[in-house]
Amino acid sequence: MFPIRDHNPSGRTPYVTYGLIVANIVIFISYWGLFRDPRALNAFFIDWALIPALVTEGYGLRGLLTSMFLHGGLTHLAGNMLFLFIFGDNIEDALGHVKYLGFYLASGLIAALVHYLSAPMSPVPTVGASGAIAGVMGAYLLMFPKARVDILVILIVIFKIIPVPAWIMLAVWFALQLFGGFGPAGDGSGVAYWAHLGGFVAGMALIAPTWLRRGGPAFWSRTHGHPPHPEGRYTDTTRIPRIGRRR
Repeated sequence: MFPIRDHNPSGRTPYVTYGLIVANIVIFISYWGLFRDPRALNAFFIDWALIPALVTEGYGLRGLLTSMFLHGGLTHLAGNMLFLFIFGDNIEDALGHVKYLGFYLASGLIAALVHYLSAPMSPVPTVGASGAIAGVMGAYLLMFPKARVDILVILIVIFKIIPVPAWIMLAVWFALQLFGGFGPAGDGSGVAYWAHLGGFVAGMALIAPTWLRRGGPAFWSRTHGHPPHPEGRYTDTTRIPRIGRRR
């Protein structure tokens, strides 16, 4: 089960989101050839990934930032960029381009710090933009809990697209991260669950001032939790009539 699109058009072109996607792809291509040489790839990750044990020793601090632009494979990259593409444009619309970039980087750094604190002696390199993207998802949950998200459900040979409110999809995702983080396989699964959790909570906290400026719970009451752009507001079977003016 994973999202494939949302019904929440943004009011401005998400240049930063597109730029982040391009940057991640270009950086991945730049070291793609190292995947044929595990020793060279490991040496590269030692230099640029987040390795908690090195941070504990006072080295590798740059990995807190650089690790969020690295990925461990094509599937890892594609999954993260899909989530960023779906949810990033609306948070960029809410914050503006410059603030959104700061928000994204801050979410990623906080996620990396939470991961470090969860296993400060771990020698395992950690890479991926998922902590920063989890921050975007946390912000999306607070701003647009009832935006419709289409998820693809695969049951053996059956493929079905199901529209669900964003809060359901994001709450399930968060619960899975909690289960993974506290579960018996959390430390050895190869997934940085605590980075995801830290980024998600950080994203909600960082977007909270914007949400409050729009009225907080009153913002939800005005929009009923749906996207503020009328084009993105749907019921189960019909489109909600246009109300007011588009921003």
